[in-house]
Amino acid sequence: MTTDIPLEVTGQTTLMPFLISSLKNKSRDNIKSLLRNRQVLVNGEPVTQFNHELKTGDSITISATRHTGGLMARNMRLVYEDEHLVVIDKNAGLLSMASDNEKYLTAYNILSTFVKSQNPSNRIFIVHRLDRDTSGLMMFARSEKVQSLMQRDWKRNVTSRTYVALVEGEVTEPEGVIKSYIYESKALVMHSTRNPEKGELAVTRFRKLKSGKEYSLLEVTLETGKKNQIRLHMQEIGHSIAGDKKYGATSSPIGRLGLHASVLAFIHPVTGKEMRFESKIPAKFRRMVKLD
Repeated sequence: MTTDIPLEVTGQTTLMPFLISSLKNKSRDNIKSLLRNRQVLVNGEPVTQFNHELKTGDSITISATRHTGGLMARNMRLVYEDEHLVVIDKNAGLLSMASDNEKYLTAYNILSTFVKSQNPSNRIFIVHRLDRDTSGLMMFARSEKVQSLMQRDWKRNVTSRTYVALVEGEVTEPEGVIKSYIYESKALVMHSTRNPEKGELAVTRFRKLKSGKEYSLLEVTLETGKKNQIRLHMQEIGHSIAGDKKYGATSSPIGRLGLHASVLAFIHPVTGKEMRFESKIPAKFRRMVKLD
């Protein structure tokens, strides 16, 4: 039973006995799960402690959805989790993990705090990254073993990584393939070259979704996953990603990088099940090309 109708506390007690007496159709384990998932609200605020003290007049609500809390809710959306992995939908502007300039406001740190609120022994592990200014789907492991399983054979395990890119200019080709060799300079800047001896092969496929005179919307699929690959390849074909001044853009019409990780599909490293997650094209992207 989940209900938006408040349950009123009529005497001093603690949360677990109150929930057991109020939720007749729920087992103790069911109730513990509701607490872990922050679905028990006391006076509108999620509470996870089973021994939280209640007083007369307190209002208890059992929510149908999980409440992920302030920082979590503002920076990402929890898409999927099980005992082995977590998938999130990250907002643009959030680092995947700590850097020299930012230690705390990262997807890793926020998600780590969240899973530890469920159980202090919980941990998460980085599997792959998204650029700070790229939004969309990202996966974390819940153990070093699962992290290793995913990373060890990444190309075979991940069956699809698709992005949506808002790029400058009118793309005329309905689809295309971009191949080059990518390397990082001593100044930590990524470069694309046709010389196979200077870098690692990078392959990007794109399909036009909608184009206008000023901007086009592309569906972009990675065959390889090199750092800044899409950004470099879009610059290479003369259609830099909107807002990407580092790689040739001259405009920033949506106030952020026009790149969104829209599809993440993979073979579950433990169950072997095919998993597929999709994230909607951001409204700002759609408006720029009048995509209905």
